[in-house]
Amino acid sequence: MNLMTACWLPFRNRNGAIVYLPPTAVADPDIIDLALPRADFQGAAYQFLIGLLQTTLPPQDHGDWVDRLLEPPGVDELQTVFAPFVDAFELDGEGPRFMQDLDPLDDVKEATVSGLLIDAPGANGIKNNTDVFVKRGCVEAMCEDCAALALFTMQINAPAGGAGIRVGLRGGGPLTTLVMPESNAASLWSRLWGNVVTTESLTRSGQSWTEPRADDESLFLWIAPTRVSDRKGTEVFPEGMHPLHPYWSMPRRFRLLFEDEACRCDVCGREVSRAVRRVRSKKQGANYGGPWLHPLTPYRRDPKKPNEPPLSTKGQPGGLGYQHWSNLVLNDTDGSGALPALVVNDHVSQKVQIVEGERDAGEEVAALLKHARLWAFGYDMDNMKPRGWYSVEMPLVAVPPAQQDRLRAWVQRFIDLARQVAWMVRNQIKNAWFDRPAEAKGDMSHIDMAFYDATQGDFFNALQSFKEVLLVSHDSPTLPAEVAESWYRALYRKAMALFEEQALSGALEAADLQRATAARRQLQSFLVGRSKGSKVIRQFAETGGFSLTAKPAATEERIS
Repeated sequence: MNLMTACWLPFRNRNGAIVYLPPTAVADPDIIDLALPRADFQGAAYQFLIGLLQTTLPPQDHGDWVDRLLEPPGVDELQTVFAPFVDAFELDGEGPRFMQDLDPLDDVKEATVSGLLIDAPGANGIKNNTDVFVKRGCVEAMCEDCAALALFTMQINAPAGGAGIRVGLRGGGPLTTLVMPESNAASLWSRLWGNVVTTESLTRSGQSWTEPRADDESLFLWIAPTRVSDRKGTEVFPEGMHPLHPYWSMPRRFRLLFEDEACRCDVCGREVSRAVRRVRSKKQGANYGGPWLHPLTPYRRDPKKPNEPPLSTKGQPGGLGYQHWSNLVLNDTDGSGALPALVVNDHVSQKVQIVEGERDAGEEVAALLKHARLWAFGYDMDNMKPRGWYSVEMPLVAVPPAQQDRLRAWVQRFIDLARQVAWMVRNQIKNAWFDRPAEAKGDMSHIDMAFYDATQGDFFNALQSFKEVLLVSHDSPTLPAEVAESWYRALYRKAMALFEEQALSGALEAADLQRATAARRQLQSFLVGRSKGSKVIRQFAETGGFSLTAKPAATEERIS
């Protein structure tokens, strides 16, 4: 099976039907999305197709990129563009196999195909009988299509796996952030092309851009013998690889074993005539070292240690919310060290302004970039153990580059206040629940999550207001007082509501009304700026230019 020409990807068309077609279908305007059977496969398929377009149709500059936005290629044209790369995308056969070791690995034991799934129990989990929640034996056979995506998903997300089992180029469990059109009816082409960047922006210090070729082993590692990492000095560094290599990184050594036997795929549920039940894997694959930056992943650099490589942003317990927005969208090299993904930074800093310029010049550009969303997804990993999968979408606000620092400062001020209020709500709920709250054990993070969920809509409303102010201001605007006060009032209302919902939520026989009433009083005193610890509230009101003396629009019922 060849991944360039086979009908192996499930697409959703405008009628809602799911059809299996080759990758060239992305040029069909009636195709609006992918429809993979697993969330991690969905994210990986997007990355596969973005990488494919970035490799075969790289825009030389933003003018070239806009041209493709205005006049997307047809299916036949895309087939011609893909043709020179077909040989690098064979999944089976005697020659090089897509993302598989050139060596057939006959000297290693075979393992079940479920080992390609990040959430499948490992060998130790099965041996020690600790696969309590993630069960063994759930996936024993895959169709070729699902096996190809499982292989790709593992290679681009490879977590830590023990001695000699290499982690992915981005580190284990990396987040991926993509720019998505606001409209659900947007074509798949617009979803993908919005995440393609120029060749200049991809080429980093120490690298040189060369025309991509199917036989370039600095681009596709699988076309050449493995770069075995059994000793020091075998690391794979950015300066020795093609600028496009991050899309096709290959840290693990695998060989899929195909069987010409009819079966039902345990992943997608389809009846197929050819399947993969077993794989071979071996240690000491490509060992990525140095300052790699994947174009689809946000990073963080320690401003105090500028010579150390940046670290990719990972999924964390508690998920993703607006409290992470600024670090995923706005560059802050000198402050927090946040480095948004290249595709996001390119959208916010250049593409939006370029497209607006084209529209002002009379070009009929669809408002694809005017209303965009940030899609962030990835595993939350504890070394080699997945704790969860996160996938969220958030509004993506873009302002002129000269105003981005101001936007980040305003956003960070709002988020800092929310964190302080969330912390106080959690502490006072503990005070209401426990006689000795300092000694209380257990995870209380669900309270913070509930608070952030409750205030998310208010935050994004404020973010939109910031955008409107900064788009029309050419000087140095101050924080809008009405927006700041609205945010404070929203935090007050949601904090009090969450406290009253949670304070007496335990067993009635354990409830202490006097303790709960005292905790409520302390929370309210903090929120109105009257307690010793509420300096942060008073400072926010002073900076925001509003008064705390006006009575907040919140319930005043007492716990009784």
